[in-house]
Amino acid sequence: QVQLVESGGGLVQPGGSLRLSCAASGRTFSSYVMGWFRQAPGKEREFVAAISRSGGSPYYADSVKGRFTISRDNGKNSYLQMNSLKPEDTAVYYCAAGPPRRVPATLGSEYDYWGQGTQVTVSS
Repeated sequence: QVQLVESGGGLVQPGGSLRLSCAASGRTFSSYVMGWFRQAPGKEREFVAAISRSGGSPYYADSVKGRFTISRDNGKNSYLQMNSLKPEDTAVYYCAAGPPRRVPATLGSEYDYWGQGTQVTVSS
């Protein structure tokens, strides 16, 4: 069992940066692929980024490539560094964990555990 808790969301101006954190509990964190998804009001949840168990092979949605960076440490944390933020990045961001069913894991159904989400608002 893995429990995930996101933090770091907030209000930021266009062009600004935020760093989201995902703290995991459970003894098998290192066995899981980590991903980040987001859901804007009135829209479906969409994939943002994923990273392998070892911390390599990061994969990004085209909409965030070059602006966002996913990482994980040797503890039980995953991070999403978000730079050059745009109003269209406004959404609730969720971290997720799952076994390595497919690489890259871009579908929500490939993840077994989800955090509660953290709001990111990009507005002037």
